[in-house]
Amino acid sequence: MNGLMMDTSLSITSIIKHAEQVNGDTEIVSVTSDNPRHRYTYREAFARARRLANAIAGWGLEQGDRIATLAWNDYRHFETYYSSACSGYVCHTVNPRLFPEQLVYIINHAEDKYVFLDPDFVPLVEGLASQCPGVQGWVVLTSEDNMPGTSLDNVICYETLVASGDEHFEWPELDENTACALCYTSGTTGNPKGVVYSHRSTLLHAYATMMPDAMGLSRKDVVLPIVPMFHVNAWGTPYSCPIAGAKLVFPGSKMGDGETLATLINEEGVTMSAGVPTVWLGLIAYLKASGKRVDSLKSIIVGGAACPLSVMEDFDTFGVDTHVGWGMTEMSPLGSVNSSPSSREDYSDGDYAKVRLKAGRPIFGVEMKIVDDDGKDLPWDGEAFGSLKVRGPWICSSYFKLEGSDAHEEEGWFETGDVATIDPDGFMAITDRTKDVIKSGGEWISSIEVENVATDHPKVAEAAVIGHFHPKWSERPLLIVVKGPEGDDLSEEEMLAWFDGKIAKWWTPEAVQFVDELPHTATGKLQKVKLREMFKDYSFPE
Repeated sequence: MNGLMMDTSLSITSIIKHAEQVNGDTEIVSVTSDNPRHRYTYREAFARARRLANAIAGWGLEQGDRIATLAWNDYRHFETYYSSACSGYVCHTVNPRLFPEQLVYIINHAEDKYVFLDPDFVPLVEGLASQCPGVQGWVVLTSEDNMPGTSLDNVICYETLVASGDEHFEWPELDENTACALCYTSGTTGNPKGVVYSHRSTLLHAYATMMPDAMGLSRKDVVLPIVPMFHVNAWGTPYSCPIAGAKLVFPGSKMGDGETLATLINEEGVTMSAGVPTVWLGLIAYLKASGKRVDSLKSIIVGGAACPLSVMEDFDTFGVDTHVGWGMTEMSPLGSVNSSPSSREDYSDGDYAKVRLKAGRPIFGVEMKIVDDDGKDLPWDGEAFGSLKVRGPWICSSYFKLEGSDAHEEEGWFETGDVATIDPDGFMAITDRTKDVIKSGGEWISSIEVENVATDHPKVAEAAVIGHFHPKWSERPLLIVVKGPEGDDLSEEEMLAWFDGKIAKWWTPEAVQFVDELPHTATGKLQKVKLREMFKDYSFPE
């Protein structure tokens, strides 16, 4: 016996209809290259998206064809998201911070037909266009008055394109399993891999992120997505905010500028934001230097890399709740959020610090397990740690145009590549990447926990730990440190003494090396492969 419920498609086109009817007057504010503060409403945004859809319809594309974007977080990028996907095409967001050869590979592998790009990226694309023969046109996201001079063939002005389309457009009825978006991993090992999201998975993910113990979005919120729209859809905020009716504030190319972020927060009344740790370090530095505050800001989600405890404690002084979020490109991306325990007074300062640094509990829709080397399930006791696997309706079942992968070796599960523990309350903590684990004398060491302690030192800007050959213990941790502004006199002895009483004695790094900077991927993740290469000839002192 089946339930007697209407069978309506879970498509992101329904977000357009809902937002126009219910949240049409809610604002979208953007910083763009041609306007320091563009302002309009959801209703106006989706009217322009229909104009764009009509204009694109004349290109002769087929359902499933890919339309790429190389763009910052702003209203034109938002319009392109919906116009392309709801027309039946696939919006392929491309990360402009990748290496040129990776960009060429991604555009060609995806078989992108058109590329929408910000004026900032015209010089970058001019160097790539000849290697991307499948691209039929380049749409520059600006007005005719601000079109840059370029040597590109078939260049189209975005505003001219939008103006050429009629505002009346009937969105096609799409099966909920139709692909709507495509994003490639950052490619730390081998070529980047494509993850294809469906309308159904995207809508379900948006629902889940809105839950109280996730992002907890409502019509009362003003959201500043600093996490880029070109990487994992800004953690779903371009979809969840129109559903909730939350005001959107897009920082454009200024996502790393502390002063601009503080100004946007204060002038637009931002209540919630999301971004990677480096963004928050820049904002905190500006606030401390300027003496300014961000009193409207109530909470932030930190993801993409481990969040230093010092960032959380600094935000405490500004009255901002800091929550760790964890996920992956392959997970749309959100998998868990650490909502602070209801009663902070129940914890000692040390215990509270340990709890809030964890990646949090899985949001509904994400099932997790940890397994040992033989694939056997491990207990959720907070002690056992093993390979973290996940499954759920917004987690990829395979990669785009790739037959089989180690990550999908177990039927119905995705191997994240992370090593984790899960405690009896369901709080998951990442202890390492599978390929980065350190085994010293037959015992595992969590490089991430050591790094968290190291970055709490007031003279440290950034730190990384890698396993390095040791003649007695097989491997020992080597700590690599970037000194902070006041760290000129930081010595190896002072750094190693900092760990006393904070971690197990035998976890303390064997030695410290100071460097000017650490290698990162285009999405801000540490490249430990490169670090190991840099220090391959290093020997621990006897």
